[in-house]
Amino acid sequence: MPPPSPATTWAALRAGNERFVLGKAAHPGQSGDDRARLTHAQKPHVVLFGCADSRVAAEIILDQGLGDMFVVRTAGHVIDAAVLGSIEYAITVLDVPLIVVLGHDNCGAVKAALSAIEDGVVPSGYVREIVDRVTPSILPGYHSGVTQVDALGARHAVETATQLRIRSVVTAQRILAGTLAIAAATYHLAISQTEEWCCERTWVISAKTDVAGTPPPRHIASSRMRIAISSTATAVLARMTTAAARFRSRASMLVKPPVLPLCQVMSTPPMRLVNHA
Repeated sequence: MPPPSPATTWAALRAGNERFVLGKAAHPGQSGDDRARLTHAQKPHVVLFGCADSRVAAEIILDQGLGDMFVVRTAGHVIDAAVLGSIEYAITVLDVPLIVVLGHDNCGAVKAALSAIEDGVVPSGYVREIVDRVTPSILPGYHSGVTQVDALGARHAVETATQLRIRSVVTAQRILAGTLAIAAATYHLAISQTEEWCCERTWVISAKTDVAGTPPPRHIASSRMRIAISSTATAVLARMTTAAARFRSRASMLVKPPVLPLCQVMSTPPMRLVNHA
């Protein structure tokens, strides 16, 4: 049985979040039979790369079961070699079709980076490493006048998704082959109405084709959300190149991206996943 397409996988995650928001979570994949089945092998359908914040439990807020998600988490969802290796394992060995970068509002890592920019206050110890990796991600937004933590956090999630493509040759190749997509989303911690999530949109670096060998649709549509393909791919790729240069000055291990043709990019503001009322 072929793996699900990136769009199908994304739709399943959205449906799971809606169940959670409405207080109707199905809690799938937790029975004794499910646990017994998973002792032999795993077949997750998504890589979830998110912040380590204890309030952002991905399987719960997306209503997924054991074995459904390959989860990688670091404070501020910062990228290092171990993160890249873990994600590449999931997409090459486990054949996962979708990577979701999950940020959240009121992020401590983003607040610390903003404080370092504005006040020069830099944490000591290894916490400084986190701030050093988040700061380049939010600087462009800050210099353009964005100073709110949540807005910068959303931009950081998008930048992280971009960096995964730039820094991993394997990821970039699978995106161009049409077997992988990367989505960035932010989770809203406060108790809110369902509509706050429903009316928002996601930002996705799409596969060149949704299913290998077939052209992508102009829109991926649902009753709740539409993801539009951007007509400014050249500008987006230029921004990616600039972002890569910033990260090269701060990271010791970067993978040089291959020379690739322009890919089509689906681009709208990040989706907000909200807590249930």
